[in-house]
This record gives sequence, C-alpha cells and structure tokens, in this order.
Amino acid sequence: MGNGLVNVRDQKFVLFEQIGIDKLFKSEKFGDYTLDDANMMLGEAEKLSVNVMEPTYAEGDKEGCTFVDGKVKVPACFHDAYKKICEAGWNCAPRDPEVGGQGMPLSLFTACSELFNAANYPLMMYPGLTCGAAALVEKFGTPEQRKKYMEPMYSGEFGGTMGLTEPGAGSDVGALRTKAVKQADGTYLISGTKMFISSGDHDLTVNNIHAVLARIEGDPAGTDGISIFIVPKVMVNDDGSLGEPNDVITGNIEHKMGIKGSATCTLNFGEEDKCYGELLGRERQGMAIMFHMMNEARLEVGMQGLGVASAAYEHALDYARERIQSRSILEMTNPEAKAVTIIEHPDIRRTLLWMKSYVEGIRALNYFVTYAFDQAEITSDKTEKKKWDGIVELLTPVCKAFSTDKSIEICSYAMDVYGGYGYCSEYPVEQYLRDAKITTIYEGTNGIQSLDLVGRKLAQNRGQNLKNIFAEIGKTAAAAGADPELQLLGASLGKAAQAVGGVTLQFQDWAEGSSILLAILNARPFLDVFGDLLVGWQLVQGAQVAAAALQKNYAEAGAQTQAQRRAFARNNSEAAYYEGKVASARYFTSTILPTIKGRCLGIQAGDRTPLEMLDVSFG
Repeated sequence: MGNGLVNVRDQKFVLFEQIGIDKLFKSEKFGDYTLDDANMMLGEAEKLSVNVMEPTYAEGDKEGCTFVDGKVKVPACFHDAYKKICEAGWNCAPRDPEVGGQGMPLSLFTACSELFNAANYPLMMYPGLTCGAAALVEKFGTPEQRKKYMEPMYSGEFGGTMGLTEPGAGSDVGALRTKAVKQADGTYLISGTKMFISSGDHDLTVNNIHAVLARIEGDPAGTDGISIFIVPKVMVNDDGSLGEPNDVITGNIEHKMGIKGSATCTLNFGEEDKCYGELLGRERQGMAIMFHMMNEARLEVGMQGLGVASAAYEHALDYARERIQSRSILEMTNPEAKAVTIIEHPDIRRTLLWMKSYVEGIRALNYFVTYAFDQAEITSDKTEKKKWDGIVELLTPVCKAFSTDKSIEICSYAMDVYGGYGYCSEYPVEQYLRDAKITTIYEGTNGIQSLDLVGRKLAQNRGQNLKNIFAEIGKTAAAAGADPELQLLGASLGKAAQAVGGVTLQFQDWAEGSSILLAILNARPFLDVFGDLLVGWQLVQGAQVAAAALQKNYAEAGAQTQAQRRAFARNNSEAAYYEGKVASARYFTSTILPTIKGRCLGIQAGDRTPLEMLDVSFG
C-alpha cells in the first residue's frame, strides 16, 4: 500500500496467504528461498520501481525514441535505469544461478514484475525480451552459442529480440518469406524483412541478438518448414569480442499511440547478401522453439496489462480521496453543506470497487498460473506434472487476453474518475490508457488467443485440463457455500460455473458437427465469460482466507457486533484490508457473475447473422 503503483499488501496476501508459495521453498529447486527472502525481494523490487523506474515513465513517453542516420536512440533517462535493473540482476532473476540468474520462482518474479510494469513497462521490455531470447539459446543452443550469446545477454551487455512478424505475414506466421541459404561452413545467409520488432534496435547495449524465424531454401511451405536462427546485429568472435557489423539494417521506427519509449523497428536482413545467421536447434524446429518463448511472453504481456491497470486504479483511488467536488447526494438540498471528496459519491464508489475487484482477481489468477508453472518444475510425479502443465497451457491465453482487455476498461474508468483532468497529460492516466492498448494486440491478438483457447486448449489432454480447473472451482464454491457468511458467494460461483460448463459442451457439439464456424465466431465471447468465472473463483477463494483472518482479528479485539467490527476496522489496517477482500468478492459475485448465465445463453443461441449477412451490408 501507499506507493501509488501496486497494493503490495494484496500481492503478499495472494502469494503467502491465498496461494502459499512457501510450499515451493520445500523443494530442491527453490530450497534456498525463505519467506523472509521473498519479502525482501518484493521490497527491493518496490524500491527500484518507485525510485528508479517510475520517474522515467512520463519523461520517456515525452522524449520517445528517435531514428537518425540509421541509428535508434532510446530516451536518455532510460540508460541509468536499465543499468540499475541489470546490476541488481532483475533482467534474468528467474533463470538458474549457473547462467547468471537468481533461481527465483516464477510466481515470485511475477509479483516483482507487476511492480516494474506498473512503474514503466516500456522500459522493462528491453531486459524482458532479452531474457526471453537468451532462454532460447540456453535451452536449444550449442555450448559455443551459449557462451557467445547467452552469457552477455543474461548479463545485460547484449540485447535480444524475437523476429516473427513480416509485412503480409503477421498472425499468419506460416506465410513468412524470410529465407535462409546454407553455406559450406554450416552458417546461413539470411534475407528478408521483419516489422514491428520490439527493441529491434537501440543504444542501451553494444549488440542486439535477434532470434529470427526463416525458411531454409527448399524447405516446405507453412509452419512445418520454419527454422529459427541467431542473427547478431554485430558479429561476435569466438573469444567473445565484437567483430564487424552484420548485414542487419534498421529501416525505420514506428510512431505509435503508446509505449513511445520502446523502440518498435523494421529490420532488413541481407540487403547486401551478407547477413550471417546460426541455426538454433534443428532444422524445421523453429515454431516449436519459438513457442518456448511465446508462452512465457504471453504471460508477461498479461502482467503488463495488470501492471498499468493496477497503477491506474491506485492513482484514481488516491485522486478520489483528495478531490473535493459537490455536496453529498444526501445533502443536495442543504445550501450550507460543504463539498465532499468524490469518493463519497455512489457512482465513484461503484466504479472504484469494480476496478478493485478486477485488479485483485486478475492479480490472483496470473500469480496462480505462474505458481502452476513453478509446481510443474519441481514435481517428480508425472501425473502431477501433467496436471500443472495442463493448467498453464489452458490458462495462458486467458491470462494474456483477459488481463489486457480488462486493463483497457480499468484505465478508461480511471480516466472517468479524474474527469476532464484525466484526459490531460499533466496526469498519468491518459498515458496508462494509451500504453495499455498494444497489450491486446502483440504476442498474438486477443482474438487469436480466444481461438487458441477454443480451438486447441479446451480439448487438450482429452479435456482433462479443463475438468481439473472446474473441479477446483467446484471445491471453492462448495466450501464457500458451507460458510454462512459466504454462502451467497459460493452459490453465485457455482451457478456461473454451471453456465460456463454448459456452453463448453456446446462448443464441443459445434466442433464435432458441421458448425465449426459458430465455435470460431463465439470464441472471444467465451473467453470473456471464462475469464470472469476464473476471476470470480480467485476472489471467492481469497474471501475465504480473508474471512477466516477477520474472525480471528475480531475475536482478539472483542468486536462482536457489526458496529463494533466496523469501528475496529476503521482504525486497524489489517482488518480494513481483509474487509476489502471480502467486499471485492461480494461485489463481483453479486454483480458480475450473475451476468455469465445470460451471456452463455447468447452464445448457445448460435446466431449466425455475422456469418450470413452480405459483405456490402456492413455499410
């Protein structure tokens, strides 16, 4: 609490009280970590985000990136911040200590990254992408490649990117035209153009290592024929020293709506037929290798959405507590009444609680998915590993798409709280809204995430992954339903799960019949209701933990009546926090979850109008 970016108390609640990540510290992989270590890490991440990163956020947006004489410069204020990020080891904290990381559980790093993303996620993209690209070299590279490229990337000396998108081949990766021609010495000459490459060129590092998808000359069309190559901006000698510039030319940088401090580039490979590349992994293994980076990248984009949403909410909350405007609605006819802070107005209170509920629910969901990733890493039981891996596979597209879609709404509501001031650049929420939008587009648009969910993930593992999630939701609903104080919350969650379960069966019928287009048409509405169900589940689960803690607090204070409890909570920050957790769940289960049934009925109606209407009838 109190940093204006992220509610750290809620982070700790989710990690330590709701999920219980201390269970990870009993494993061999994470056995060197303790709860004290985790708290220290969060504290250090908060200091860096507040003192170093956040002060560069507005300045980086105002200055933006520049492109002069073929060279890209990032905002000047980013240089010192980037250096401090790398010096503290945050650029590769979740990686193994043997390669320069801190061996941090991904779930703990995810909480830290929420702070970084809330402070300045355009800046964090530079080390974030580098860490992802270096991880591919770590997993699939030769010992020589790891020494030449991975080590300086993990140290922050080199940058890194992933080169997928091409003109005319964005989401349709299989249509790429970048070509690789094998040379006698086993290297490849790369030729082609990649566009919208985040961190594609910049002056934060002495070199930039591109992981480039290309098709080896003569290989088959489509995704099955794609390979992946290490293409350095500057050649690296065997001893690690820098050689001659490679034939990688920056064509331009994009002038964008948001994330102006992040260099988004067009890169031309092999304009002089001298672009050197090294095969990473095996031939025609490109898509399989890239997806190792993509899945983690999609979770990180979900965290970018959460980060800006959290910061927007915290700023709107602070503003609502300070801004004095109008008399209370109950005193409107009293000319002597004084104006009140806008948090006293019912519509502002409803707006803030809507935002709070989604921020807390999405935070819990994203942390849970990365905790599942950690559990899959530490278990030796094949059945358990399959279960945890299945949760990650099923929920990754939801984390990416749902988090970022809701981020736009949360940032928009934050602007509404500010009123006209929110639309002006002297306040930060207009930048949050601009920066949030790209998260719904890159790393696979949210429409594509919904197709991935419906087309692949629901049926994966013969539907067992989905059954496992519904079983967990059912347990939470039943447990809450057995608690007199949470009974209504449990009942609402159970009804929502039943509705989503029914529409899931409808998708199965469509897929097995001749109505596959209906499944595709309704994929995004399904992801929306599934996301609401998952957030509701996490909020109810959190409310159970918070309600138990409240009972203990009130018992120790001797607060028995409702009036006594409210009076106690007003002066006790822990009780106030726990009351807020229960309130978030109560609001969400009362106002959001009941809408799921109606939306599911709309999906099940199978309306074909968008498919059948004439093209010319769109206007």
